[in-house]
Amino acid sequence: MMNKSKAFRPFIYGLLLLGCALMLLPVMAMFSTALKSMPEVYAPEPTLLPASFHFDNFYRALFDPTASYRPFNFLPALKNTISVTLLNIIGNLVSCSLVAWGFARYKCRWNKPLFVVMLSAMMLPSIILSIPTFVLFVKYFGWYDTLYPLWVPAFFGINSFFIFLLHSFFRGIPESLVEAARIDGCSEIGIFCRIVVPLSKPVLMVVAVFTFIWTWNDFFTPLLYLEDDSKFTFAIALQNFVRGAQGSVFGTQWNLLMAANIVVTVPIVMLFFTAQRYFVEGISLTGVKQ
Repeated sequence: MMNKSKAFRPFIYGLLLLGCALMLLPVMAMFSTALKSMPEVYAPEPTLLPASFHFDNFYRALFDPTASYRPFNFLPALKNTISVTLLNIIGNLVSCSLVAWGFARYKCRWNKPLFVVMLSAMMLPSIILSIPTFVLFVKYFGWYDTLYPLWVPAFFGINSFFIFLLHSFFRGIPESLVEAARIDGCSEIGIFCRIVVPLSKPVLMVVAVFTFIWTWNDFFTPLLYLEDDSKFTFAIALQNFVRGAQGSVFGTQWNLLMAANIVVTVPIVMLFFTAQRYFVEGISLTGVKQ
């Protein structure tokens, strides 16, 4: 058996390398397009490597207002994206952890039925909820063309997946720790802040990473509520390159769009390599199979 497994090992490694190469092809194409000129992008016979490297595409994409149909507004989009992402992370960490702790530790008659109802919300596509939430935020709150609909809901524990993830982890915390803290006179908020939160750093990191990625890449919500260019986030601001540059004979500015995409993707890649250890640990501790 050992000899057979060793014989198949090169074949398995070859398949893995082939799969990695196929996965990296879109990334290579993005970098290649970002360094090409527009005539080369629209050439009848495309090439993987550019004939000449146009590193100025990155500067033009981020800071040249005439490079797109409407200005990309890199710095305002960066500020809006960072602020919305941070607020969503804080909101999900606070609200979802409190809701999950309540379901995990405080037993009442309606605990299980309410938890089942909460879990059933995971089966609903988010697009179904977009119409009633749009009517609520726009008609009754007057939040159209503001950033409020992008981060306020996170403070009300609306993410069932995060609540389920945290609930699974909280159930593994020994009840003896909580009882000992109560005997010592610690309040319920003190128990949560001094005992539960420090023990839950891995799973809280998972929630933070997921929230960062989903909010950073969210396109539909900003598209639904925002109209002013100065309030755009990265995901929706990138569409300004799709309609072509001012005075250009070409259509979509694919080279500038890919250059801006690379810059927008860098924080997610850095976050993955920085928080990878905590992410894997948090996923394994919650009992969710990878």
